[in-house]
Amino acid sequence: TYEEILKLNARVTLQQMLQREDFRNRIESGQEVRLHELQYPIMQGWDSVEIRADVEIGGTDQLFNILVGRDLQKEEGMPQQVVMVMPLLVGLDGVKKMSKSYGNYVGVSDPAQEMFGKLMSVSDETMDLYYTLLLGETRDPEGHPMEAKKSLAEKLTSRYHGPEAGPAARADWDTRFSKKDLASAELPELPLSELPADLTVLSLTAHSFKAAFDLEKSNGELRKQFITTGSVQLNGEKLTDPAAPISPAVGDVLKLSKKHAVRFV
Repeated sequence: TYEEILKLNARVTLQQMLQREDFRNRIESGQEVRLHELQYPIMQGWDSVEIRADVEIGGTDQLFNILVGRDLQKEEGMPQQVVMVMPLLVGLDGVKKMSKSYGNYVGVSDPAQEMFGKLMSVSDETMDLYYTLLLGETRDPEGHPMEAKKSLAEKLTSRYHGPEAGPAARADWDTRFSKKDLASAELPELPLSELPADLTVLSLTAHSFKAAFDLEKSNGELRKQFITTGSVQLNGEKLTDPAAPISPAVGDVLKLSKKHAVRFV
């Protein structure tokens, strides 16, 4: 009831709430913090009381909420839960936490080759974090980073798709990118009928990244990092003019980057 919610709110002070880094940073930068946002840590903390939690596990972003639970348990005369927090898994961009809303994620249900390709796109620093958090391993510092990244992608692909899927995806990736044989490689297929009208090199590149790999890239990023650098190629021919009109045909292969390519059907 509302009365119970008010009584629960009375157990937590505003000073306690402002210890949460997210709230504090937003206030200091002049951003709004809505009152309903203050309820979430309290409600999550009360969950620990209701279920008489012994241990609560969460990401580092949940530490404040979990500690609220310990405080409420203490007030109720209960043993306080043990807190275990893990670092957040950053996404493919190496900056923000992995999230579908940020478009920087690897889906556990992604096809094997797509999963392998996404994992091959991460930076060396992000790869080291994935080794630690996802495999519980440390990569050989004397080994070649590319081989280490292939090994990481192979192991994780096999974890979600079976022991044969990882090596197969690795072999396919080598065929497509290491050996430059895109024509015979198995690639994501994009129907010509689903392409936008009045295509330019820029719009086709953006559509292909999104449709085939669920990657959203800004026009500026596409121009500077992919198109004008010669990374984008149609059947081996570089497409360096973002505004140039383009009309792919059935069977054409569009290479988007060192790790991404599609075939039109």
